[in-house]
Amino acid sequence: MNQLDALKQLTTVVADTGDFHQLAQFRPQDATTNPSLILKAVQKPEYAPLLQSTVAQWRGRDLGEVMDRLLVCFGCEILSIIPGRVSTEVDARLSFDTSATITRAERIIELYQAEGIHIDRVLIKIAATWEGIEAARQLEQRGIHTNLTLLFSFAQAVACGQAKVQLISPFVGRIYDWYKKQAGSAWDEAAQAGANDPGVQSVRAIFNHYKRFGIATEVMGASFRNVGQITALAGCDLLTIAPDLLAQLAATEAPLLPALDAAAAQSMDLPVVHYDEAGFRYALNADAMATEKLAEGIRAFAADAIKLEHLMLAA
Repeated sequence: MNQLDALKQLTTVVADTGDFHQLAQFRPQDATTNPSLILKAVQKPEYAPLLQSTVAQWRGRDLGEVMDRLLVCFGCEILSIIPGRVSTEVDARLSFDTSATITRAERIIELYQAEGIHIDRVLIKIAATWEGIEAARQLEQRGIHTNLTLLFSFAQAVACGQAKVQLISPFVGRIYDWYKKQAGSAWDEAAQAGANDPGVQSVRAIFNHYKRFGIATEVMGASFRNVGQITALAGCDLLTIAPDLLAQLAATEAPLLPALDAAAAQSMDLPVVHYDEAGFRYALNADAMATEKLAEGIRAFAADAIKLEHLMLAA
C-alpha cells in the first residue's frame, strides 16, 4: 500500500488546488481553493476559456460579483469530480469587515445553490481575524459552513472553536517558513523535522485541545512544504495537500503510522482556554510569528485578487 492510500485510512485527504484536471488521479474527498490557486489556474491555456466565458456572460456587473461567479464556476467543476466539499474564499480585502464578509459569503452560497449545489457541499473560506471569526460565527448560525484560513496561532484556533466554525486550516508550512527564516544559518533541518517541526507542533497542540474539550470544529492541516510534515500529522481530521505532494505520497511504499490520537487527547491534562476580543487581540499580538504571517497572508491573497480582477478586465 502506498502512503497516500495509508493516509486516507487515518485522515480525510483534501486536494489543495484550482487545477481540477489533476483531481481525478488522487481521488481526494474534499478540495480547497484560494485566490492564488485560481489565479495560477486561469493563466493555464486549459482554464483560460473558463475565465473568458464567465467575464463575457457577466460583463458590466460589479467586478466583485464576476469574481465570485468565477470562483463558483471553478468550485462547481471541482464538485463534479470529488464526493465531498469544496472551499471557496471570500475576498481577502474584506478580512476586517464582518458585515461585508457575511454579505459576500451569502452571495457565494446563493450562486452555488443556483447551480444546484447543496449548501453542505461548500465551505466559505475566511481569514481568521477577529472580524472574520465573528462573521463565521454568524454564518454558522445561519447554516452556512466555514473554513477559517490563515490560521497560525493557538489563540486563533481557540476563538474559532468558541465560534463553532465548521473547520480550521492551520498553515503548517508557513509557520515552518517563519521559524526557519528567523533561525537563519543556525537552523538545523534534521532536528526540526517531523514531530519537531514548529508547524506540526502547532497543529498537534490545537488538535489535542479540541479533542480534550469536545470541540467539534474540524482541524485540517494545510500549506505543507514536505511529505514529512504530512506524515507527522497522520490522524489529523483532514489534511489539504498540493498535487505534487500527493504524487510523492502515492509514489512511496514506506509504512505510515498514526501520529495524532483523538482518544489519547481526551485524557490529557490541559488548561481550559477562552478568549474575549481583548484577550484574543493581545494573545495574537504576543505571537510575532502569527501576527506577521496573518498580515502577510492577507496582503498576498488581496494582491492576487487584484491580479485576477486585472485579468478579468482584460478578458
